[in-house]
Amino acid sequence: MVDLSWAAALLPLAGAGFGVGFLVGLTGVGGGALMTPLLISTFGVSPAVAVGTDLLYAAVTKTVGGWRHHVAENVNWPIVFRLAAGSIPAAIVLLAIMASMPLNTVAMAHWIRYGLAFALPVSAIAIVLYPILMKGHKNGNADGKDPPRTLVTVLFGAALGLLVTLTSVGAGAIGVVVLAALFPLLPARRIVGTDIAHAVPLTLVAGAGHLGLGHVDAGILLALLCGSIPGILFGARLAGVAPDWLLRPLLALTLCYAAYALLNK
Repeated sequence: MVDLSWAAALLPLAGAGFGVGFLVGLTGVGGGALMTPLLISTFGVSPAVAVGTDLLYAAVTKTVGGWRHHVAENVNWPIVFRLAAGSIPAAIVLLAIMASMPLNTVAMAHWIRYGLAFALPVSAIAIVLYPILMKGHKNGNADGKDPPRTLVTVLFGAALGLLVTLTSVGAGAIGVVVLAALFPLLPARRIVGTDIAHAVPLTLVAGAGHLGLGHVDAGILLALLCGSIPGILFGARLAGVAPDWLLRPLLALTLCYAAYALLNK
């Protein structure tokens, strides 16, 4: 008889990937913020492996989205470079510290949980604020005549790099909301495209670092991608059917509950 135990183990992960992918396709946010706590609290994956696996999962999926935005000329590359000038070195420094210090898995799990407990409610607030801030960007200046704000953009990139490398959360909703506040004349489509384009190298570098530290489960990664790719396509097709005013508060409440569950698990 053919042993199908592997399928029984991977199908729930593929289903989780489909569910998260569907929500991302429907709302445009929430990928890392949902996937990492789901892997930890539901599937019993260690926090470090959950973060590393989710980062490479995000790198693959956001590469496709970033390329589409680049082709559509929705990416402000100078802003991407300024963000990356802060986020990539910050991610590398944090990964170097994690690699050089004696790896205390208990302490690392503790810090990742507390990092998630901070990042998830912040992401929830950002998801609710996102449509409010985007209203002022619908007719923004496509040439982006805002001041460059180089220093503050690099510093925000560094903070985002540390947060994403530690928790895998923040590259989406938090990045978009802060960019909207920093560059009010930039159209919404270019804010989203710029945020996604910056997330690609950040999640790739951070994910590769976690892979080198042994924090990536290839089987889980493959199962998640098998579910998330059709889920994103299906969610994107249905986008606009479910009212956004209902979906975003529900997603925000889900993230807050995920933070509560992580702290009390």
